[in-house]
Amino acid sequence: MPETLSALQFIQKHHSERLLLLDVRSEKEFAQGHMPGAVNIPLLNDDHRRQVGITYKSNGKDAAVLKGFDLVGEKFSDFIREVKKLTAEKHVMLYCWRGGMRSGIMSWVLGMGGFKTFLLKGGYKAYRQAVFEILQEPRNVVVVGGKTGSGKTEVLAELKKMGAQVICLETLASHRGSAFGALGMPPQPRNEMFQNMLAGEWMNVESEKTLFLENESLTIGPILLPKGIYEAIRNSPVVELLMSKAQRTKRIVDEYGRFPVENLIENTQKLSKRLGGLRTRQAIEALEQGDKAKWVDEILNYYDQAYQYGNDTKKVPNVDVEVNENESVSSIAVKVLSAARSFKS
Repeated sequence: MPETLSALQFIQKHHSERLLLLDVRSEKEFAQGHMPGAVNIPLLNDDHRRQVGITYKSNGKDAAVLKGFDLVGEKFSDFIREVKKLTAEKHVMLYCWRGGMRSGIMSWVLGMGGFKTFLLKGGYKAYRQAVFEILQEPRNVVVVGGKTGSGKTEVLAELKKMGAQVICLETLASHRGSAFGALGMPPQPRNEMFQNMLAGEWMNVESEKTLFLENESLTIGPILLPKGIYEAIRNSPVVELLMSKAQRTKRIVDEYGRFPVENLIENTQKLSKRLGGLRTRQAIEALEQGDKAKWVDEILNYYDQAYQYGNDTKKVPNVDVEVNENESVSSIAVKVLSAARSFKS
């Protein structure tokens, strides 16, 4: 017999046991968003759902159910074979949209194949509600701040290596946070999927210990931060990395200068309303002349002003950490840890 679990129980069981997790919704539903780690084995694929929907509208529920069995009944043995290829375990977790017919049928099929199944009560819809609730839970956040080019992401990665609790929002969003942040990065997840991944990370944080986050604006590229996470960033103490503009310029040139000039020009043009016409032209001319340091200098005028304005509107404890030229990232991370401890004293 299948075992039905609440959304929170389901999430916790998957995290602790890492059983095979099946999403039996259609391909389009899965692409919109799914539980991290899930494998998509649709009971009804996109075309099947379309046909069943037409039958339902024309002839009602009973006819639609029969149509569904006509379409997928002969595939039941294929489902069992596919799952056996995916896992040697006999325990499998699965869900559909509302925890109803599709997951029930797949559970029955796999049960006939010798599998013990665990079902998500309320389905993916209930999981999404749990995601919203998890992302509202408070955490003991310390923000790592610093103007564009200060190396915040590298410092967070080093803190994680040292055993600190870290969530890199930009890594989850597959975007570095600026107008140029998508360059060289994998495609961004949909906003819904970003929330799902973030909830998984957020849930695993020990609430009594410090969690380090990067100082982010409300959006990371097109992704919108959940309200609770953004408020945590705005209202938590900040360790501010102070690095000279010359150092930051060199870092940005090293990071972005490898991309084709045409791409840099295209992304600079996206900033034209914020940079202003004159500064945009000067930045693009610098790129065309091969003077990438001048290009960075022009765009940093905007980013630095925007960052300073955001900081000036905060009223939170703040500790500055001076970053010396050529200082190692491990040395900077040690300073950040020391500064973070001062918030508890």
